[in-house]
Amino acid sequence: MINFNRLVSFVAIINAGSFTRAAQTLGITKAMVSADLKRLEAELGVSLVVRTTRRLALTEVGARFHSDCVRLIGEADAAVQQARAGQDALTGTLRVTSTAEYGLRYVVPAIAEFSRIHPALRIEYSTSQHHADLIAERFDLAIRLGVLRDSTLRAVPIQRFCALPVATPAYLAAREAVVTPRDLAVLDWVGHAGFTAPLSWTESRSGKTTQTPHFKGTLEADTAVAVQTLVLAGCGAAILPDWLVADDLRERRLIQLVPDYSLPQQGVYAVFPDAIHVPAKVRRFVDFMREFQAR
Repeated sequence: MINFNRLVSFVAIINAGSFTRAAQTLGITKAMVSADLKRLEAELGVSLVVRTTRRLALTEVGARFHSDCVRLIGEADAAVQQARAGQDALTGTLRVTSTAEYGLRYVVPAIAEFSRIHPALRIEYSTSQHHADLIAERFDLAIRLGVLRDSTLRAVPIQRFCALPVATPAYLAAREAVVTPRDLAVLDWVGHAGFTAPLSWTESRSGKTTQTPHFKGTLEADTAVAVQTLVLAGCGAAILPDWLVADDLRERRLIQLVPDYSLPQQGVYAVFPDAIHVPAKVRRFVDFMREFQAR
């Protein structure tokens, strides 16, 4: 069986970009790191790394093997950390950020219950309409909605939701009925400053898709709650998340427009730095959030 430490040395070499920096990271000599790689290649019978005077480059086999090693080391580290953590109480500080609306409705209640379970853990919660830089602002994790763009972070899905076009009955009573997404263009719209991309609608019966521009109006806000408030005041129609308008729809304060058509589902994700060792406080809170949302 191949020595696990040689896999660790191999990953360290590639991540560090040199034998010297890998040795410094691992706390061993450069000669030991070089020997580990030579023995590993000999045991596998393949070349993993091409060495030049200026840099190291992975072979095709080496690239695949590196990905597998990163996964194996991560799983092994997680297993060790979980065994060490056991059922012990969490300590230290957990810093969480999310948008104001979703955070108030879901994240804060989850934090309250999680804090009761782990009273020795200090939790700091912050809201922001913009994506915080988790590393620079020292957040342990963020709860984010919609399409994720930062591939350097690890994302765990929490739940899914739908975006719905809605308006008040009173506003719609004075206007002609809208039947298809293209008919929506005649309405007054309350826009969300963060969403301007074209919209793709799918008809439930035929499965056919229709594209429309993102409808613009004379009113715009940078929070979903502000948009919701303007729509409830009869200022026009808007596209809002189902979790925000569920009570309004149930109480008939709002009506869903073109119910035979749907927009693509959106995701809610727990996002945190992609490190080999994810702190127990982050892992447990992410697991707790998923359970909390599934209730």
